[in-house]
Amino acid sequence: MHLTPSQLDAAVVALRTVLPLEYPADAILRRFFRENPMLGAQDRAFIAETVFGILRHRFFLESLTKLITPRTLVLAYLIKFQGMNLRELAPLISEAETKWLAEIKAIRPESLPLSVQAEFPEWLVEKLQRFMSDAEILELGFSLQKPAPLDLRVNTFLAKRHQVLEIFKQDSIEAQETQYSPCGIRLIGKPAINRHALFLSGKIEVQDEGSQLLGYLLAPKRGEMVVDFCAGAGGKSLLLGALMHSKGRLYAFDVSEKKLNNLKPRFKRSGLSNLHAQRIMHENDSKVRRLVGKIDRVLVDAPCSGLGTLRRNPDLKWRQSPQSIDELKTKQAAILSAAASLLKPGGRLVYATCSFLPEENQAVIHDFLAAHPQFTLLNCAELLSQQKIPLDTGEFLQLFPKLHQTDSFFAAALTRTEVTNRNEALNLETAATGQKSP
Repeated sequence: MHLTPSQLDAAVVALRTVLPLEYPADAILRRFFRENPMLGAQDRAFIAETVFGILRHRFFLESLTKLITPRTLVLAYLIKFQGMNLRELAPLISEAETKWLAEIKAIRPESLPLSVQAEFPEWLVEKLQRFMSDAEILELGFSLQKPAPLDLRVNTFLAKRHQVLEIFKQDSIEAQETQYSPCGIRLIGKPAINRHALFLSGKIEVQDEGSQLLGYLLAPKRGEMVVDFCAGAGGKSLLLGALMHSKGRLYAFDVSEKKLNNLKPRFKRSGLSNLHAQRIMHENDSKVRRLVGKIDRVLVDAPCSGLGTLRRNPDLKWRQSPQSIDELKTKQAAILSAAASLLKPGGRLVYATCSFLPEENQAVIHDFLAAHPQFTLLNCAELLSQQKIPLDTGEFLQLFPKLHQTDSFFAAALTRTEVTNRNEALNLETAATGQKSP
């Protein structure tokens, strides 16, 4: 592309606005674009790509210069990662900048420390070194530095995947079936899908393939009582509703009113009628407690570090810390315990995170099972096989970008065995409500 002075200046200002990272980068950037309506579509695309590219490669870029400013980061990124040459940039930069950029062009990443090459903070590398070799950490780091593809979920209540693919073909939109999800489509490139008739009519939703697989692990049936415990903006709730053919009752719980409000227009488009979105104050809200022992399936997409989504949200590397992860582990255990109390005997619970840290995943499950002997672990590979999904990552579902071309998701499936006596039933109810029955 031919870079203009105004585009370079706008990218520098946008990065300066984003970099304190007090809020998610995508939200700050959206606000920046709203406040700068004169920017054209091409300008916005260049700025977004540059800002997110810098966040993906920030450790490396900051290692190249003693004077770290938004402008030096933008220039270093364009030279090192966008393949721009000095001749193209010459009209826009000073003599000193030209000299410095010529020097950094020659620096090779492999000469730098592991954390810089992997683009992970040092605290995260230390955590990873407990269960990964340095070569595996580098591989994970490299895979998370690449932008994520754009995945869609076909709303099977309103359309079939082959029909959607045919419409895309007619509209010259390149798309293919996802490798694992039976209702997934991966787009080639990043077309503006939110203005497409299929999107506006609720026949497709944007959703990573890994996230789609959680619905198939839970495998809700028509007529069942189902709870999406941490529903957020409801992407998984809508998938569960479609899998239930809009029959039965599906509760979407979340503590965030804003997120549940974002679900409303999506729900309206979806054609579903069995979804009941409810805001709860906390995991032991009375709306939750009244469902104890009544629910067939529960999905717990737990609040987590989100580190498995670094391809999409590279700013999380600075917005998480060892302290925030310790706080999340406590929250995850409390939510899992409350959600599990809703299950009927024989019911199924799926606990999931978009993290690759065992302390948010396997450790939470092992601690829960040790404290709740009436629950047993199911084999995720077997459950997916029953859904005709050929994906075997062992007892737990563990997805990685390099291996599966998805975000890094973890999931465990549990079932509650039959209650054998009244005392056990009372213990379950006490754990859920904090009150003994008479």
